[in-house]
Amino acid sequence: MSTGAEQGRFADVSIQEVIGWLLLAVVGLLVLDLIRQVLVGELPLGRLWAFTWNGIVDSLYIGLAAIGLSMTYSILRFANFSHGDLITTGAFTGWTAAYLVGGIGIAELSSRLLLRADGGAQPGAVGMDVVSAPIAIVLGLLVAAVLTILVALAIDRLVYRKLRDASGITLLIASVGVALALRYIIALFYTTDTRGVVASSPQWEMPAFVPIETINLHEATLVISALSLIVGVHLLLQYTKLGKSMRAMSDNKDLALITGIPTERVIFATWVIGAGLAGVAGYLIVLDRGQVTINLGWFLLLLIFAAVILGGIGSIYGALAGSLVIGLTINLSLIWIPSDLNEIAAFTLMIVVLIFRPDGLFKGVETA
Repeated sequence: MSTGAEQGRFADVSIQEVIGWLLLAVVGLLVLDLIRQVLVGELPLGRLWAFTWNGIVDSLYIGLAAIGLSMTYSILRFANFSHGDLITTGAFTGWTAAYLVGGIGIAELSSRLLLRADGGAQPGAVGMDVVSAPIAIVLGLLVAAVLTILVALAIDRLVYRKLRDASGITLLIASVGVALALRYIIALFYTTDTRGVVASSPQWEMPAFVPIETINLHEATLVISALSLIVGVHLLLQYTKLGKSMRAMSDNKDLALITGIPTERVIFATWVIGAGLAGVAGYLIVLDRGQVTINLGWFLLLLIFAAVILGGIGSIYGALAGSLVIGLTINLSLIWIPSDLNEIAAFTLMIVVLIFRPDGLFKGVETA
């Protein structure tokens, strides 16, 4: 005969399952409605492709940032809330470098150094796009990665290294403090104003036999750069000694110490890879959106966490899969809801998935 506690537990499970099935039914109805809209012509295929393409683009820069956040959790065992502000660091440092080079002879040094904080040197006048200033754009990308890595290593040495053996909550709170400090240091130099720093993207006309008329070159640059880095991380993790050491430490830190794996070197590599990808993500987001703000990474942080949780905390490939789901959901949801509510759709889908798979799509595997 069941006790009252067991009956209550079964009731809770039943309610959870009912809510999950109801939410899943809503998602299924939306998919059927999408098919109906396409078949009756209410939703042109061109518009559907535009939403899908935007979702893929968004998922790539979310994925780059999510890789670093997932690595930090799997190896250092804490949720790094300062990761979003590393994205912002990459955006500002990278575009400052691009302006310093691309704006020579066009804009004053102070305007270039402070990234148009004085309102001068319009992006179009500087020619800040991939066709007019390719060297400046590439240099900015490299600087974004390098300086963000240096900032992350400095933070680790000053803060996180002293807290290696602290609890996850202690590290989480410390990371929130680091995030706020980093954001306001950036604001001190660059001001809190949002401004445009990228010129309108050039369009590349496609041949007549291709269904797409033009390609946005800034989006193409983002996609190529992001995919190259993702493939590079995959090759590093699977086929190098460092990658195998990182996966071993992610599985069991104590066992990694016993077997002679240099854990501090692995932690160093984790910060280098994670921060570098975060800095590049911030730089590429600005290339795509055209504007930079000190809250850039902070506003993206919830989406990045959602992608990591959805894919399975600690799994890099799960983080990438979660990023793809989040990016597509945010954009495809615009078919039914206003743009200022589209993030709600992504978080709702995350809840639906976690109800049925509490450990995420990749079952919370804590290895790469």
